[in-house]
Amino acid sequence: MDILGTVTHRAVGGLIAGFLLLAAPALAAESPAELISSFRLKHGEVRVVRDATLDRIALDQARAMAAKDDLSHEVLGPFNGRIGPAGAGRAAENIAYGYESFEKTLGQWIDSSGHRKNLLLHNASRVGVASARDASGKRTYWAMVIAGDYEPKSKGKRDKRDREPLVAVVREAKPSGRPKSSGCHIKVLGLCI
Repeated sequence: MDILGTVTHRAVGGLIAGFLLLAAPALAAESPAELISSFRLKHGEVRVVRDATLDRIALDQARAMAAKDDLSHEVLGPFNGRIGPAGAGRAAENIAYGYESFEKTLGQWIDSSGHRKNLLLHNASRVGVASARDASGKRTYWAMVIAGDYEPKSKGKRDKRDREPLVAVVREAKPSGRPKSSGCHIKVLGLCI
């Protein structure tokens, strides 16, 4: 091999190695369903899997919030009506804005009691997660829909958690900023409670 061939070979090898080093964290990152499942398993609940219908519901919600720059569960209408196509017996929704990554958004939800309760929805088996940017491209809105009880329940012994409402409490979480939502009673570390 001549000098030019050796230099070219090394340069290509270096580029590939550099790409792999830069891509390694992205390749190793867990999916939102895996991250949520890990959290749920640590707290005695079952794993959830991604669901195309729930992903679509979450995406519609995230896009509508981004388009209107409004952090609100009601931006597309009541949650009970929006979740209907999923066919779930129970479901909950978490929304947020501000963070670029799902991992940071999930951390925010874990630190909020209402959102944490939704993440740990008993008998949940499916989840949908989506994000969308506002028109300026500076703010990311997130929506997560978690659902379960797709099968009719037997009339046998029921767990206390099975008597919870069909739709879990939904609360808004948001880092400090300017969207139009005004339901804050307490703000702690940028969370609206």
